[in-house]
Amino acid sequence: MAAEKKLLEILRQEGLEPVEGRCIVVKYAPNNLSARIAQFFSMEFYALQLCREALALVPFSALTANLRREVALCLPYAQIRGVKVSEDLLNYRIDIDTQEGRVSLTAQQKELSSLRSSGMLSAEGLIHVSLWHQENLDLTLRALEALGAENSERSEAK
Repeated sequence: MAAEKKLLEILRQEGLEPVEGRCIVVKYAPNNLSARIAQFFSMEFYALQLCREALALVPFSALTANLRREVALCLPYAQIRGVKVSEDLLNYRIDIDTQEGRVSLTAQQKELSSLRSSGMLSAEGLIHVSLWHQENLDLTLRALEALGAENSERSEAK
């Protein structure tokens, strides 16, 4: 159960400028049905955080469910050519096209997140439980789509 404040602290220590309220829990998206079944049992989750000039992925520990103090992936916005967000069963699929290829992620929808891994990983508090994944999902997905549209227009103008 990772606190959103801890995520912001980790990213600031790495020299990034995180935008508060713009982080969600994600996994890498499977490519096919076999991978989907295998990944169902995987506990490889990341916190996706929008920062001032980049997207960052911070891994969760599979043993403790706490955030690890490292940045697994940092994508500067200048390298992003487009972002597409689409519904995929009980999740959202996030496809990020970069200069070097595509990064595909999946995020659990907020309606059932309190019963799923994203709720467990993003829970804060003991008496009043706050689920930052659930609270941030809509605005973060909109910001990703806007980033994708903005960068796509820039690429076409060149």
